[in-house]
Amino acid sequence: MTFAGRFAGRAAVVTGGASGLGKDVATRIVAEGGTVVLWDMNADALAAAQAEVGAAGVTAVDVSDADAVAKAAEAALATLGKIDVLVCSAGITGATVPVHEFPIDSWLQVVGVNLNGLFYCNRAIVPHLLANGYGRIVNVASVAGKEGNPNASAYSATKAGVIGFTKSLGKELAGKGVIANALTPATFESPILAQLPQSQVDYMRSKIPMGRLGEVHESTAMVCFMASEECSFTTASTFDTSGGRTTY
Repeated sequence: MTFAGRFAGRAAVVTGGASGLGKDVATRIVAEGGTVVLWDMNADALAAAQAEVGAAGVTAVDVSDADAVAKAAEAALATLGKIDVLVCSAGITGATVPVHEFPIDSWLQVVGVNLNGLFYCNRAIVPHLLANGYGRIVNVASVAGKEGNPNASAYSATKAGVIGFTKSLGKELAGKGVIANALTPATFESPILAQLPQSQVDYMRSKIPMGRLGEVHESTAMVCFMASEECSFTTASTFDTSGGRTTY
């Protein structure tokens, strides 16, 4: 289901836009009248996604590189003319092992992408939203940030950080026309599952009262509401798509 014209005249930057939730969100924003620039590390996948999504532009960027993010933000502004929406969907899982065995390089990589990278993207885009006097930010967290998943300490810690960061940011921006919220999905079918052993996927499915993994379009629907003008009185909060796993 789409809502014709919901994003008419709106311009969005979507990170992790070459696949999964980011790509699906971007596709729907374009279908609903918006223009989109996609960011992702995978240059080849970006080229394919641009054609499939109908994106106005793409930038291959490592979000853990603050300078690269700043340059990508300026390029997005040049392509779009303005920026109204930021959806931060880029993320990685890291190692799936107990804390005492967790490789330090994997820990640093997960923190670099999931938390530092999300901060860099928000930091680079917020000034453009403030200049408009209007903006919507959706930072993709996870139920793991609320509950913690065993053998996923880096992922859980960074997603908890995304929630806390977004609560802080949303309060800073309240009253300035810019709304910032986080999404906390349970596990849903996406390419990121390929980074996990099947035992971890089975564990996460077992925690969902509905007894199944989510589908990407279910989280896309929530993100697009959060990214639209319809979301006008909720900020610094989390929206849940967890099949009943987290209800707070």
